[in-house]
Amino acid sequence: MSATARRGLNRWLLVLLLIVLSVPFVFPTWWMATSSLKPMSEILSRVPTIWPQDPTFEAYGRVFTLQPFAQQYWNSLYIAVLVTAGTMLVSAMAGYAFARIRFPGANALFVLVLVGLLVPSEVTIVPLFRIVNTLGLIDTHWPLIVIPVLGAPAVLAVFIMRQFFLGLPTELEEAGRIDGLGRWGVFWRIALPLSRSALGAVAIFTFLKSWNLYLEPIVYLSSKENFTLPQALTQYVDAYGGPMWNVQLAATTLTVLPVLAVFLVAQKQFVQGLAHSGLKG
Repeated sequence: MSATARRGLNRWLLVLLLIVLSVPFVFPTWWMATSSLKPMSEILSRVPTIWPQDPTFEAYGRVFTLQPFAQQYWNSLYIAVLVTAGTMLVSAMAGYAFARIRFPGANALFVLVLVGLLVPSEVTIVPLFRIVNTLGLIDTHWPLIVIPVLGAPAVLAVFIMRQFFLGLPTELEEAGRIDGLGRWGVFWRIALPLSRSALGAVAIFTFLKSWNLYLEPIVYLSSKENFTLPQALTQYVDAYGGPMWNVQLAATTLTVLPVLAVFLVAQKQFVQGLAHSGLKG
């Protein structure tokens, strides 16, 4: 066998191997999307079906009639966008400060910030609830926006941005200072535009975390109009409290669409950001 034929065979074997390895990841998504088109009787049948025998979009209509799903969708979307934008700005400024500004106790302070990664959210949820309750912000979206941006959830973003700015050549900043830029000008006009790859990784991490947030909305929110999507998905039950599987799967299918869109748009920046931050395996 010639070398060209061997390379072609190896390539096809690799493609076949990747297809086999992707099945455990793709099949659940396929099952979710196709089951949302099935009636309950077919979902619960003893013999499962890969494709619905009689596809129907009835479940998608019931998603919006059983509760204010459009409002809940908007709640999750705008909260995730605000949290992502705020985290990108705060983490970029904090990461740049830790990487470039020398001040007493900088390393100790950064280690203290990293400790936030070791504290589970379940540990701080009670004191945070008491603070939010004292401020009269229960059943509002403010806790879901402010706490992730300024609290422990943003620590990983700060770490990624700091690692990126540490690898940025100092000559670029020195050239900016020669042109008359101050510290803020160097950051805003030189460092920040060059950090698009790291910001892409931060955006994906933050958007996914905010979009999938479940514990905090349960603690802070009580009215259906203010619910986010993870809460809303648990509310599709029948009169006896049993799950309405086809409606839940239809709502879940609609829920994953923004996540796929964000990753497809920013996947290049995501990979580059991980490589520059030192998180690549």
